[in-house]
Amino acid sequence: MPSHTFSVNGKSVTVDAPDDMPLLWVLRDLLGVRGPKYGCGIDVCKACTSHLDGRAMNPCVVPVSDADGRNVTTIEGLADGDKLHPVQEAWLDQDVAQCGYCQPGQIMAAVALLRRTKNPSDEDIDAIANVCRCGTYFRIREAIKKAASMMQ
Repeated sequence: MPSHTFSVNGKSVTVDAPDDMPLLWVLRDLLGVRGPKYGCGIDVCKACTSHLDGRAMNPCVVPVSDADGRNVTTIEGLADGDKLHPVQEAWLDQDVAQCGYCQPGQIMAAVALLRRTKNPSDEDIDAIANVCRCGTYFRIREAIKKAASMMQ
């Protein structure tokens, strides 16, 4: 079985897994990283949103071979020690989460957006395609705007 070496949340890991195994299974089942959630498995709900070299991706449809030599960041790797990322702080301040299942993916998508756009418009925020079954989209929008102001 092939070996794959890459970084997860700043730590180098090597796993033995088929090249086409979804990265989400490697993260959750082989490495015990539980932040990225399984939702649809077909890149629709985006509950698993994480970052690959700083860009949002959905590991449910990314084969582990694509991660070789690259940096994977999940919600667990977003904070700096005990200091939360501004998006995480804004999420708490705006009391965004209801059931919480989609929140790691939502936060990772928001962080990726704020890396691309310092002052996102409502349209920019609405372009985030992550699904929230609880319908907290208004609070998500407010949290992203608050995080944007905190990051300036």
